[in-house]
Amino acid sequence: MKIVEIDRDTLGMDIDTSVFAQFGEFTEHVQDTEENNIRYIRDAEVIIFNKTKMNERTLKDAPNVKLLCITATGYDNIDLDYVQKRGIAVCNVRGYSTAAVAQHTFALALYVLEKISYYDDYVKSGKYSAQQGFCNFDERYNELEGKTWGIVGLGNIGKKVAGIASAFGCKVIYYSTSGGHDDEDYERVGFDELLTRSDLISVHCPLNDNTREIMNADAFKKMKDSAILINVSRGGVINERDLADAINNGTIAGAGLDVLTVEPMQKDSPFAGITDSRKLIITPHMAWASVEARNRCVDEIVANIKAFTEGKERNRVI
Repeated sequence: MKIVEIDRDTLGMDIDTSVFAQFGEFTEHVQDTEENNIRYIRDAEVIIFNKTKMNERTLKDAPNVKLLCITATGYDNIDLDYVQKRGIAVCNVRGYSTAAVAQHTFALALYVLEKISYYDDYVKSGKYSAQQGFCNFDERYNELEGKTWGIVGLGNIGKKVAGIASAFGCKVIYYSTSGGHDDEDYERVGFDELLTRSDLISVHCPLNDNTREIMNADAFKKMKDSAILINVSRGGVINERDLADAINNGTIAGAGLDVLTVEPMQKDSPFAGITDSRKLIITPHMAWASVEARNRCVDEIVANIKAFTEGKERNRVI
């Protein structure tokens, strides 16, 4: 087979992808223009990609394509109707980043909760060395134990976060964005109840018509003014202007974000003017990207291609 990987750099150039060559002729290309991508995949039978849109425009001049392998769980950049008409199979990867994203959820939460940025600056600025006492109480913070942790979307990552939050002593409640998920281990509540009861809310749902801008001005007004919001799912689940206003106005205490509506972050982002890291921390969509997770992603793609060559269905979207 002829295997072509585009968007190669989205896996990180430190990760070895030469294993794809076991299936045939393999070439790879970093993120490029749409025109160049169309040229790269012209003769491909298997396309490995991440962010590139796969639709009629991209694929019409690639008659040999049999399999699309997206190096992600979400596949909203694929025109499923078109590729299904073409008889092209689609596989995603699942569960590879669960541990990494759950870990980062708590890194963001604890950074904001404990005002880590303030205390780190306090020590490094020399203020700590100049004071008389051994401790500093300038910024108050609270324990996780006894708090209510609300989860929006109790999938694999949400469930992992729930277990860690429980270990910290939190009461976990969750809202099912699909409306059809029940879990015997945790209390399912309506969205408004989750907003009003939670001390921390973490979002782990897919972006769809049910979740787009679900976190908006109305939602923030229902949250506690001491609450912290964490988003490691998709930027579009938050109305960013409303969140910036909620942080600036003290409607909520703060937020930790790993995803934004437009990535990379634009200079005119509503968050660009918020420089107080006690209230807002933003990381560049890297919650999923531990070394272990990226290697697992490659392993999953290998397993998907192998299954396809053997006539088996694995991680098939269509």
